[in-house]
Amino acid sequence: MKSVLFALVLLLSVQELHYQQPQNTASAEQLDWPVYGGAPENTHYSSLSQINRGNVQELQVAWTFDTGEPGGLQTSPIIVEGMLYGLSPSQKVFALDAATGKLLWKFDSGIHYKYDRESANGTQPVRGLAYWASGKDRRILVGIVNFVYALNAATGKPVPAFGNAGRIDLREHLGRKPEAQSVALTSPGIVYKDIFIVGGRNPETLPAPPGDVRAYDVRSGKLRWSFHTIPHPGEFGYQTWSKDAWQHSGAANNWAGMALDPKRGIVYVPTGSAAFDFYGADRLGDDLFANCLIALNAETGERIWHFQGVKHDLWDRDFPSPPTLFTVKRDGQEIDAVAQTTKQGFVYLFDRATGTPLFPIGYKKYPPSDVPGEVAAADQPLPTSPAPFARQLLTEDLLTNRTPEAHQWALEHFRKFRSAGQFVPFGLGRDTVIFPGFDGGAEWGGPALDPQTGIIYVNANDVAWTGALAENSGKNDAKALYMSQCSNCHGQNRAGSPPVIPSW
Repeated sequence: MKSVLFALVLLLSVQELHYQQPQNTASAEQLDWPVYGGAPENTHYSSLSQINRGNVQELQVAWTFDTGEPGGLQTSPIIVEGMLYGLSPSQKVFALDAATGKLLWKFDSGIHYKYDRESANGTQPVRGLAYWASGKDRRILVGIVNFVYALNAATGKPVPAFGNAGRIDLREHLGRKPEAQSVALTSPGIVYKDIFIVGGRNPETLPAPPGDVRAYDVRSGKLRWSFHTIPHPGEFGYQTWSKDAWQHSGAANNWAGMALDPKRGIVYVPTGSAAFDFYGADRLGDDLFANCLIALNAETGERIWHFQGVKHDLWDRDFPSPPTLFTVKRDGQEIDAVAQTTKQGFVYLFDRATGTPLFPIGYKKYPPSDVPGEVAAADQPLPTSPAPFARQLLTEDLLTNRTPEAHQWALEHFRKFRSAGQFVPFGLGRDTVIFPGFDGGAEWGGPALDPQTGIIYVNANDVAWTGALAENSGKNDAKALYMSQCSNCHGQNRAGSPPVIPSW
């Protein structure tokens, strides 16, 4: 059974900005799609024009490739020199002749990791792979659960000189016991020169490893640098956490992927929330560098600038996708910019060299938390422009009118909830409306940029969710374990939200 995703596509014109086409945009003859997102700048743009609105109705199937496996297929293939590289639902890596669909090779690591939240028959979701070449040495760099493999691009065999017999283990180099860590590479890393930069997918409840951003030597697999998203003593941001949080807190990780400015050597890293997602009494403070867009020196890992989109996140408001890099003209000057979409339905735009916002960012005060021990942030950032691309407040007039009975049912339930817009802390017992929900507004695929028109396209979700906290009884029985580890997705009543999140 395959999952089908329905979404809204929005055309977002960047106000007051005039777009300039990037210097490294592919020519009309460029046939490759060598990077996740199309290019290091993550524009999702191709200059190919053979297929257009005038002839698209004439398209016919040239070939198909069946992985022979059940489950959803989230991977975004890459194409290099006539070869298509992709991943099956169970994370087998394959290479096809892009013109014919003929299977050239397949690599099976032997690791088969079930992850039933994503699909009843699927595995740990993986969304792409990376390519590196130097002379005749061509490699595919791919994450399979907690390992990163370097495969010979021509044969699909592991490169023996890379790491340990062709792979490295992402559970290592985190300052904690590797065997006790859980980290997997969902989105592919970024290649810069001879460096492979990765984040990882971490648990959203404790225990969880820290979300360190790490760079490895492409040839040897040796660690080149680490950036601590939960700062260590003496590092910038350490005071924004509870004492020694770097030893026990987790996440603040980059699971969505990154973008790269190859000319400047800057990698742009969006991060997610810290664990726990919805409760932070053990991590009081703003929690840098969770929920941040971080600009790092790709060669050294040194922080250049950062912006925190959510302070002390209590709503799982990860930055959900890689940012997009582009150039604009403003007041007669060209500005290299970066755009970051959010789950709240915002688009933030910055000067990519300095981090200066292109539009003012205001800070609004929000109510405190009434949960014992919790201290919500007093204010949160809100961009003044562009306007949100998703609705911000669920009110009675937005409820279904499909039938009078359906409307009355929705109205009765809605009046039991608290709906007051963004950044209202969860309470005990009474549900709070999150709108857009935990799966929106922007999706993990990220925006696309048309260099001909200067329009950003955002695939957005606009569905409300609800959530509440429950008091920890201190028991370690089955119910307590379910409430702490499972209920944030499957619900307190185990009903889930089919078909995306099945009932328990």
